Amino acid sequence: MSDSSPDPQVRADGPLLTRNAGPHRPGPTDGGSWSALHAEGVRPDFLSWFAERTRSTYCRVDRVSLDRLPGWAFDPVTGNLGHESGRFFVIEGLHVQTTYGAVREWHQPIINQPEIGILGMLVKVVDGTPYCLLQAKVEPGNINVMQLSPTVQATRSNYTRVHRGGGTKYLDYFTRPGAGRVLVDVLQSEQGSWFLRKRNRNMVVQVDEDVPAGDYHRWLPLRELLALLRVDGLVNMDTRTVLSCLPSAFYAAAQATEAPSSPAVAAIVRSAAGAPGRHDLVSVLSWFTGAKGRHEMTVRRVPLRGLPDWRHTADGIARDDGRHFSVVGVTVRIDNREVTGWSQPLLYPRHRGVVAFLVKEIDGVAHLLVHARYQAGLLDAMEMGPTVQCIPDNQPGPRPLFLTEVLEAVPERVLYDTVLTEEGGRFYRSENRYLLVDAGDDFPTEVPDEFCWVTVRQLEALLRHGYYLNIEARSLLACLRSLW
Repeated sequence: MSDSSPDPQVRADGPLLTRNAGPHRPGPTDGGSWSALHAEGVRPDFLSWFAERTRSTYCRVDRVSLDRLPGWAFDPVTGNLGHESGRFFVIEGLHVQTTYGAVREWHQPIINQPEIGILGMLVKVVDGTPYCLLQAKVEPGNINVMQLSPTVQATRSNYTRVHRGGGTKYLDYFTRPGAGRVLVDVLQSEQGSWFLRKRNRNMVVQVDEDVPAGDYHRWLPLRELLALLRVDGLVNMDTRTVLSCLPSAFYAAAQATEAPSSPAVAAIVRSAAGAPGRHDLVSVLSWFTGAKGRHEMTVRRVPLRGLPDWRHTADGIARDDGRHFSVVGVTVRIDNREVTGWSQPLLYPRHRGVVAFLVKEIDGVAHLLVHARYQAGLLDAMEMGPTVQCIPDNQPGPRPLFLTEVLEAVPERVLYDTVLTEEGGRFYRSENRYLLVDAGDDFPTEVPDEFCWVTVRQLEALLRHGYYLNIEARSLLACLRSLW
């Protein structure tokens, strides 16, 4: 039996690009039209190119029952859902017990994708201006069909062509030694609540020669790309994580030289430039190590079949109370991918999340309030996350710490407020409201043990290494660079 989604066929007439500032305004991820075109600080030729790519791309995504998902099957013993090739990923069960947080034990489905993919961006400098090679890419879970992705965004199964499709363009620059100068090459985690120990290779490679852009690729000045981070649902998660790892010298060459727009932004500029913070980096790492040892978390892989509190219906796999997320099946037809048709399961969050950093000026330097956060799927159980990272509608009890301060902030203290989507290749219509909020002088400097004030430059230094900052924190660090 086939169960079609409310919008089984998507063919956009062009994107609605609206630069956001202050409190969130409805945009394309709220169901708005994608027929108008505007983005402050971005050249019309890019906007025309992106609109044309969107108009000319056909994408159809149909919801289907997991029991009738072509190429996928439930294991007769465990009930785990996997692909007939034995590759790509598996939906299996997880049992978590912990001394951390309000909920101490639970079961859930999780995506087990052990292979390491490549998220790679080519960069070059022309007359002192840094450029990035971006791709207009369609993913089946995207709300708005097409988004800006890195030069290469591919799982190992995809770039080794398990799907028997076409090759991955520009892959050699990230796999062949000497193809360019490697600036960044670091393994980073992905969503620790939905992936089991998932890692991707985040890479930035600088080229000096002319590298022609294909029909769906385009060289874009870094400054314009930063402006597009303020557009709802346009710059995808993979681009954001790679941007967060970009060396600060590239940002210095791209960002505005005029006076910052506000005292709060001026303090952030000083923080990013390396002004001394409240704690030195050794103290920050000591705080983080102490937080890791304060609680315990035991994570066991268990069969998906018979998972407590979850039920299997014609629509997918969902919790009995309807909260959190479900697992759904889709069939996909896209006319500009290496493979033009396939089927797969996707994880479908029930509600929009909130991801936010509180920002406070301490001795003239902006500090971000970082949360040492346990997540069951992380390789080392804990990474540094934003101040607030939650889906409010899923919270059964009191609000998480500092959520009220974020959501009830007066408009003049909201520095960044944009709805961005998560990985459309694994998640169906997943979106979070990303915020940077000035906490103000009255907000206390002393905070609970699981939190720490850290400068922008210190967080960027930690990104030279894997598994310190989670994917949501990395996304917000990239977005922070759009403030000036």
